Amino acid sequence: MTGFLILAFLILIAGVLAVPLATRIGLGSVLGYLLAGMAISPLLAALSVDVEALQVFAEFGVVMMLFIIGLEMEPRRLWAMRGKLTWLGGGQVLLTTFALTGIALLADQRWQTALAVGMVLALSSTAIIVQTLTEKGLLRTEGGEASFSVLLVQDVAVIPILALVPLLALPELAGAAADHTGGGAHGGIDFTAHMSGWLAAGTRIGAVAAVIAIGIFAIRPLFRYIARANLRELFTAAALLVVIGIALLMSLVGLSPALGAFIAGVVLATSEYRHELESDINPFKGLLLGLFFITVGAGIDFALASTIWDSVVFWAAVTVAAKMAVLLLVGWFYGLRRQAQAEQPQRLPPQAGEFAFVLIAFGVANAVFEPAFADQLLLIVALTMLVTPLLFILYDKLIAHAYSTGQGGREADAIDEDNPIIIAGRGRVGGIVDRMLDAAGHRATVIDYNSEHLEVLKKFGVTTYYGDATRPDLLASAGIDRARILVVALDEREQIDRLVRYACANFPGLHVVARAKDRDHVYHLWAMGCRDIVRETYDSSLRMGRSVYEALGHDRQSATAMVEAWEEMDRTSMREIADVFRLDTPSYENEELLAKIRELKAEWDPKLREAMDEIAARGR
Repeated sequence: MTGFLILAFLILIAGVLAVPLATRIGLGSVLGYLLAGMAISPLLAALSVDVEALQVFAEFGVVMMLFIIGLEMEPRRLWAMRGKLTWLGGGQVLLTTFALTGIALLADQRWQTALAVGMVLALSSTAIIVQTLTEKGLLRTEGGEASFSVLLVQDVAVIPILALVPLLALPELAGAAADHTGGGAHGGIDFTAHMSGWLAAGTRIGAVAAVIAIGIFAIRPLFRYIARANLRELFTAAALLVVIGIALLMSLVGLSPALGAFIAGVVLATSEYRHELESDINPFKGLLLGLFFITVGAGIDFALASTIWDSVVFWAAVTVAAKMAVLLLVGWFYGLRRQAQAEQPQRLPPQAGEFAFVLIAFGVANAVFEPAFADQLLLIVALTMLVTPLLFILYDKLIAHAYSTGQGGREADAIDEDNPIIIAGRGRVGGIVDRMLDAAGHRATVIDYNSEHLEVLKKFGVTTYYGDATRPDLLASAGIDRARILVVALDEREQIDRLVRYACANFPGLHVVARAKDRDHVYHLWAMGCRDIVRETYDSSLRMGRSVYEALGHDRQSATAMVEAWEEMDRTSMREIADVFRLDTPSYENEELLAKIRELKAEWDPKLREAMDEIAARGR
């Protein structure tokens, strides 16, 4: 017990002291954790702590992180990213593998070892990248989404890599592999290990299907049952049970636990318990990720590094350069905008990832890597991970200035106004609202993220602040806690949802006027708490309908009255339908909603037809 308390105290005090210091001087939390691990490495060695085993435990933070990311990824958004997943993600993995394999062949490695090295180093660190992008608010930008697409494909790529590595075994290393433990701390139970290829593949597909089925049919009833107890700690325990159980299932069939957690998160992205799950898992995720980065720093073999430091530095630099070149090439081929393409090396720094530790141990166990070569490879991986936060800093300080006039290439403006009205987005919708308010003598604080558009507006004397209006810190600087009205006129549905949900949940006295993309979006925003919603094409559609009435021979007064009658029916029925709408259930599966629509249609259609005939008769 005392030994455990000493270990926990050392890790916690290292993190508590190093991370705030690293963050204050601009190094970021990830580098702070890495430096903390390096600092306590001698103490851990003196206490005979198995850092590798500790790292395996800490890697569960990556699993939790992927689960939370999945919760924020609705299936339709994932489907919309299919091009990035295929071309950006798949292209990066394949081209990087080929490039690094070629470099290893030039260094006189056998082709089996060279190919294994290429596959190991082709993967990047999901933990480091997503953590850093989240801290910088870059995950939802175009470059951030592209990076996440690559990371997701890399996590999936672990599966075929694990299947391919045993086929690369070298006969002369078979004896050493037989003496190996089979993966060290990274080993585990795999029920598919001795199955035939087809049977193992079928088992793994079945496991993925089971995860999806559990998410759809089992988890919601479980949480409804837990909720009846009205005990917060039970809900937290249930959330951990879900994540650990899914990770265990994936591990037992030889799949990535992080991938299984991500799939479960996506399935639960529309669940009414999504936010509770996220808030319960987040603290554990943060602590375990911090522990993971500390173990990476503590796991560096300084004695070996001091003897072969020149080789380690050289190959780490070669790895970084090769991966950066591939990232730029794939970004250019895919057709990313100039700014997003230039940001790719920053959004997805070209380091090796945490799965490399698993694959290297797996390679030794399967007679692909010599133990001495594996130790050197581990140092290369650790060094590339260690310099990742420095690459972020280098980009921010030196490269970003070259794109300061492009979208996303400048810092958010400092807002020096305190107005009762805030407008998020000054495009086709927000611009008109702003001009109408200005004409009536009302001043609004307008925030927009399109810097090129803002530069044009500035020439016309229009003041608009640059920044992401969905960021709570920017909204706070705009005085959202003192504002009377928030106009949400953003272009993207996801951004609208995020801002409306945040504003309605945290500022109940704020009047939110939200732009909706379509009828279904109206129901979503209503369920989030917004009560003033305007469909972006609704009014223009009514005017077009009036024009058609007039073209059919009705006078202006009759046509206007017919439009008003139809609008009254539509608005009244929408209000009733909104009351039975459920965020966690697709409309076509919501039986109560479908029944309400059929009921209203049967009631309103005859009444509306009668009203229309009466208006038309008066017009004659």
